[in-house]
Amino acid sequence: MKALLINGSPNANGNTFQALSMVAEAMNAAGVETEIVQIGAAAVQGCIGCRQCLKTGRCGMKDKLYNYIYDQLDSIDGIVIGSPTYFAGPNGSLCALLDRLYYSAGSKLAYKPGATVAVARRGGASTTLDRLNKYITYNKQPLISSFYWNMIYGMRPGEVQLDAEGAQTLRHLGQNMAWMMQCIAAGPAHPELGEERAWTHFIR
Repeated sequence: MKALLINGSPNANGNTFQALSMVAEAMNAAGVETEIVQIGAAAVQGCIGCRQCLKTGRCGMKDKLYNYIYDQLDSIDGIVIGSPTYFAGPNGSLCALLDRLYYSAGSKLAYKPGATVAVARRGGASTTLDRLNKYITYNKQPLISSFYWNMIYGMRPGEVQLDAEGAQTLRHLGQNMAWMMQCIAAGPAHPELGEERAWTHFIR
């Protein structure tokens, strides 16, 4: 059983990485394998609306980062997305990646538990979570919570370690992710799924 954690910060070992590590350590302790993927500091191309993915099931741009994550989607059982807070929202490079990933391959994550984590110096974490949660809740995935919103505070690398309540919140999030993944694995015989989606333009 494995979960993929996406570090949406350009800083490989900054506060977002440390926050996701708290989640990962709790999941590891519960018997779930984890991997943290770093999006890096290089520019990430956003969706260009070419719609090649509708024909192939895979984004037509196929950059190295996208390919690496895409190739793991069939084998993972859950996903956690973490981001720093920039102007009360997630890192734009992360959103560019997620737009392409969820539009082209969201079906590979459907019904797999997902969670989001926001790191902030001060304000804006709630709206960062709101934006990231849109990917999970659009995609028929169970959205996993903790006993507080999944946010932690710090500006300089390492300062999140000083947020005791935030750290506990993220540890509990990891425990809840592991619990849900294990519950799903324990009950492979599931009831019939709901009706197929009907696509409309609000009026037809």
